[in-house]
Amino acid sequence: MDRKAAIAQELPRLRRYARALLRDPGEADDLVQDCIARALERIAQWREGEEPRRWLFAIMHNLFIDHGRARRRRTEMAQVTAISAAEAFDPPRQLDRLHVADVLDALEALPDDRREALVLVGVEGMSYRDAAAVLGVPVGTLMSRLGRGRAQLRELIGENARRPGQLRSVE
Repeated sequence: MDRKAAIAQELPRLRRYARALLRDPGEADDLVQDCIARALERIAQWREGEEPRRWLFAIMHNLFIDHGRARRRRTEMAQVTAISAAEAFDPPRQLDRLHVADVLDALEALPDDRREALVLVGVEGMSYRDAAAVLGVPVGTLMSRLGRGRAQLRELIGENARRPGQLRSVE
């Protein structure tokens, strides 16, 4: 498979990660586009025989940080009122969808570093080593972020009392 086709196969994963980072579909699509453009400009830096996933996610992570800095500068210059997802859409009506919405809301409330780690490992299925490389941190730091992120996520969605597989006592 040629390099461009291998990059194209990663688009769904890149898009999912970008949406988890930015929570705005338009901004997420822009981030993916910037990532692909940067990757194509620097395709010679991709090592032969290596899968593009880690390389592309590292590019996207670095662009996300750069875009965040630029966004903070713009926000300081002009205050913008954002519509939250809850205001823009009707809430889901099925119980399962409510739970998913609660998890997504809780995920959005996490600090960026914890959310990034959880999405890379939990959603994208990356190994700790690959996720740590994407984020540019040691594996131990990634594991710490995952542990803290999972604990905070459980606290935010109110599942500290019961985890899957645990039995509940009946009185």
